[in-house]
Amino acid sequence: METGLAARLTRISTQERYLIVPMDHGITLGPVKGLVELESTVDAITANGADAVLTQRGVADRVHPNKNGKGYIVHLNGSTVIGPDSNDKRQTSTVEAALRAGADAVSFHLNVGSNYEPEQLEALSDVIETAHTYGIPVLAMSYARGSGIDEHDSESLAHAVRIAEELGADVVKTAYAGDPESFERVCKATVLPVVIAGGSRGADRQTIKMVRGAMDAGAAGVSMGRSIFQHDEPAAITRAVSAVIHDNATVEAAFEAAEFGIEV
Repeated sequence: METGLAARLTRISTQERYLIVPMDHGITLGPVKGLVELESTVDAITANGADAVLTQRGVADRVHPNKNGKGYIVHLNGSTVIGPDSNDKRQTSTVEAALRAGADAVSFHLNVGSNYEPEQLEALSDVIETAHTYGIPVLAMSYARGSGIDEHDSESLAHAVRIAEELGADVVKTAYAGDPESFERVCKATVLPVVIAGGSRGADRQTIKMVRGAMDAGAAGVSMGRSIFQHDEPAAITRAVSAVIHDNATVEAAFEAAEFGIEV
């Protein structure tokens, strides 16, 4: 691995473990809870264990003063929930623009099995080639999504993460298969670090159990957005997730580290 690429990967991780908080949902969902006061949310999560935050490039000036020296990833495509099809992710930025915005890495979303897979495959491949020219790591968000596809099926997820490796990505994000045994198949499908998505916010115990299960299956961490930035206590839930990822904590120990009440 080239020196620059390796160095930048250390900026978005801790000892090859990843706690990334995507906050690019302003395009997808609009100004939802946690994104209106973006500055305070970024400060809370990066001061309590997050390795990096991820946004679209337009809000970079709101991120940098508040990220406490942690990593910054710029997302390069997107869609909206009010558009004709949210699976139709269109490119919103370039590697060069991300660099000008101060990014340590870039990310790109791929919906494997959707009607838009061919164009997204081609675009992701081009992004990776360009990014690696500059020594910039690429986080591929590779999901199994399309008509008749079970988004949590381990075989489909294994295919999705392997595609990311075949295209040359450096880290891959995908959905959790539901249990450690099923997700182990996904992690073994690639040599890349695999991080799980959080999805919509659930109960705290459910979130931490999912993170613990993913790590037990061989995951390298999480790329978890709404479960963290929409939480009533984003600092506390970040501490809990960080305890599992960075300290190998049990679910109960993670709750103790978080210093909030257990939800059941």
